[in-house]
This record gives sequence, structure tokens and C-alpha cells, in this order.
Amino acid sequence: MLDIATAVCLIVGSLMSLAAGIGLLRFPDLLSRMHAATKPQVFGLLLLLTGLGLQLRSWAVVPLLLIAWLFQLLTVPVSAHMVGRAGYRTKHLRREILSVDDLDAVVEAAAEENPEGVDAVPADRVTAEGRAAAAEVEPGMPADPQSAASAAGPAVNNQDSTGTPRD
Repeated sequence: MLDIATAVCLIVGSLMSLAAGIGLLRFPDLLSRMHAATKPQVFGLLLLLTGLGLQLRSWAVVPLLLIAWLFQLLTVPVSAHMVGRAGYRTKHLRREILSVDDLDAVVEAAAEENPEGVDAVPADRVTAEGRAAAAEVEPGMPADPQSAASAAGPAVNNQDSTGTPRD
């Protein structure tokens, strides 16, 4: 009976992981791909680890399998959140398929507050100490960005037209 339960868990878990991989390749936009990469993959891993635990028939491996699944359960949503946030901020999403856009009002309010961009540093916050700290990071380079660009000299292109490095 345990062998049948193991086979079912391993087969269904493998199919869920396969579905996640196919979804990553076939879905048209970032948010759909992100969903395909997280939901079935985590559930597929749970089934695979359950099947492995049933097949090994040892209580000693249960904590290790549980820790492996918990780490996956904790890291996958965080990485999906970061990918979704980056995709939203760089406008790599299809707004016509969104049913509700909860972030639209937040992004508009942030844009009105800081018209130069969310990540831009206001000029009054750049201090002499900050320029001196930047100069300490790269010794020999001027603290002023314009003079740093001129001190670096002309840009040298070490690649051919295909992007392959030249010898």
C-alpha cells in the first residue's frame, strides 16, 4: 500500500513540476509566468518529498525533508514578489488582463511626490561627505561624476558586432 501511495505522490509531484516548467515557457506575460513558477512548483515539491519520505520509511529523514520544503515555501513567495515588483515597476505587464490594479494609486502618489522617479536621489541630499565617501571607494577617481567620466578616458569596445570578446 505504501508503494502505491509513493508512486502516486512521485508521479503527481513530477507532473506538477512539469506543468510549472511548461507554464514558464508557454504563458504570454510576466505575471502569468510568475504564477506558473510558484504555485504548482511548491505543491509538486511537497508531493515529491512526501513520496520520498514514504519510500524511505525512516523517521530520521522526515525533519530534513520538512526543512527542505519549508525553505522552499519561504523563498518562493519572496522571489515571486520581487519579480512581480520589478516587472510592475519596469512596465513589463499587460494591464488589459489585470482585473484589479491595487498598486496604480500608490505608484501615482509616489510619482507626484517625487517627479524625478522613485529611485532618484534629490540633489539637496548629495553632500560633500557623500562625494568624499564615493572617492574613497574608488581611489584616484574624482568625487565629481562629470570629472570621473572624463578621467576614465574614452570607452574602449572590446567586442565585435556579435558581442563576442575580441582577443
